Amino acid sequence: MTVNYTFTQYQESAEYIRGKIGGFVPAVAMVLGSGLGFMGDTVENPIVVPYREIPHFKVSTAPGHKGQLVFGTLEGKPVAVMQGRTHHYEGYSYEEVSYGVRVLRLLGAKTLIVTNAAGCINTAWKAGDLMLITDQMKFFLESPLRGENLPEFGVRFPDSSHLYTPALQAVARESAAGLNIPLREGVYMYFPGPQYETPAEIRAARVLGADAAGMSTAPEVIVAAHCGMEVLGFTLLSNMAAGILDQPLSEQEVLDAAEACKGKFSRLVLACLQKL
Repeated sequence: MTVNYTFTQYQESAEYIRGKIGGFVPAVAMVLGSGLGFMGDTVENPIVVPYREIPHFKVSTAPGHKGQLVFGTLEGKPVAVMQGRTHHYEGYSYEEVSYGVRVLRLLGAKTLIVTNAAGCINTAWKAGDLMLITDQMKFFLESPLRGENLPEFGVRFPDSSHLYTPALQAVARESAAGLNIPLREGVYMYFPGPQYETPAEIRAARVLGADAAGMSTAPEVIVAAHCGMEVLGFTLLSNMAAGILDQPLSEQEVLDAAEACKGKFSRLVLACLQKL
């Protein structure tokens, strides 16, 4: 089901948040995925706005997602951190899933940093690696831009050649090298979930050129690029994707991997923020 939000509704959400944060203007928006929301807890002088209080916002129900916006500073940069995201598998449309990105754009954010935990498709890599997202695939169901176009955000037929900003990828490579953190680079493939992918689907994804499989990120990035934001994306390869190892996949495995890798992940993201 497509929910056709009006520009007025996005404005109403933004105005409500402005009433909470005063004259604060975030330069960078961050969407933090499964087990990675701890970054929001490190924001200085935080102002917390729960999703459930914001007009037209949806509440995230996935484990490890707090469901709140945190405004403040990180590395001296004014940021808006989405601690947790909503997913299509929770019953939300793609427009609902990506709603917050447009609201943050109205609040002044020009850059979006997205993170997720995903299954590793590339058999030359291992669980626990970090991947810089260079491109994405989303073949399933409709686009988050389906329905009436809102010209206040962007054009009807946006270009998708560089959803992830090349200049920001260069920043990530430089930051990772400076920290001596190995950083993979690859393509993130979106699957709708909530069931994990089958081994056959993972084999097909590998043939198509995907390196990681996950259930988020792609809709938000499409919308961010549509409204003129620069995008930097990271994936924590939390587990080997279905069929690579002879063991079942589990949600706890994802959360445990995120906990084990949160140190190097946060160092990398903060180093990138310093250079933005």
